[in-house]
Amino acid sequence: MRVVVSIGGSVLAPDLSHERVEEHAAAIEQLADAGCEVGAVVGGGGVAREYIGTARELGANEIELDDIGIDVTRLNARLLIAALGGRAAPSPAENYEEAGEAMRRDDVAVMGGVVAGQTTDAVSAALAEYTDADLLLYATSVPGVFSADPNEDDDAKHFEQMTAGELVDIIADIEMSAGSSAPVDLLAAKLIERSGVRTIVLDGTDPQRIVDAVLYGDHEGTDIIPDGADDQMTYWASE
Repeated sequence: MRVVVSIGGSVLAPDLSHERVEEHAAAIEQLADAGCEVGAVVGGGGVAREYIGTARELGANEIELDDIGIDVTRLNARLLIAALGGRAAPSPAENYEEAGEAMRRDDVAVMGGVVAGQTTDAVSAALAEYTDADLLLYATSVPGVFSADPNEDDDAKHFEQMTAGELVDIIADIEMSAGSSAPVDLLAAKLIERSGVRTIVLDGTDPQRIVDAVLYGDHEGTDIIPDGADDQMTYWASE
């Protein structure tokens, strides 16, 4: 089974605590030990936002700000690589070909951002498409996909299951709401729809939830089922 795990920077290292990084590395190792080929994409989180904010005050343009964000995601990726030791490729993959080659060698491929204008949400979806992954999992700070930003709307409805097309519509609506944030961005949703990869969005602050979702299909997040696919959950590695 080939799986891409997207870990938000605020999930992996909200305060640069080494314990949190080690726990996520242990979860990735469990997947690899179970026979999964694993690609992990790491976001920038609060640290990236702080750097970008300072650079914006200094007059950096948007492309320069994106490049700073990419640099921070790759630093976070290096933290995960350090925790994984010899299980991971020794440096962050800078493109999809490098990541795919690492996965084919049975190394855990770890990467951050790739190009300006593209979030690590989209990088994760693109890597899943490039490697023909069986499953894409987003480990976020919210427990799945909602009809609105649950931090802004107490009446936001949680979806246990939806199609990729429905995901695109929901994310587009959320992104149009000022001050709201979606669990994945619109480009990522469109890539998921195009590729047809089965996807899970869940609260990954406890790394064991990642393991349970991938290996057993056990989670309280949201399943995104490719349009026209059988809705039976068949992506887990073992039962």
